[in-house]
Amino acid sequence: MDGSVSASSDTAAGPPPYFRGNESSMISALKTLLFFTILMVTLPIGLYFASKAYIFEGSMKMSSSDSYFYAAIVAVLTVHVVLALFVYVAWNEGTPKGKGKHD
Repeated sequence: MDGSVSASSDTAAGPPPYFRGNESSMISALKTLLFFTILMVTLPIGLYFASKAYIFEGSMKMSSSDSYFYAAIVAVLTVHVVLALFVYVAWNEGTPKGKGKHD
């Protein structure tokens, strides 16, 4: 009984040994998440206003109500592209790079 108490106190003393090895991958994952969060906020909003003002109202001479509609479509498509890129990057983030992984 005394042996089990001392073993449990040893495990509670510090983080498990595998924790320090995953710290760099966790930081990398958080950097990826932060990058795509910023992209998700800025890109659709920026493309919405830019496409509305410069493409649909400026170049195509659309009415204001039509340009709102088409600019919203551009923003929604941008959201889908950013989400797809995030899923692709997150899926491939842990895989080793190089040709030797199939050998």
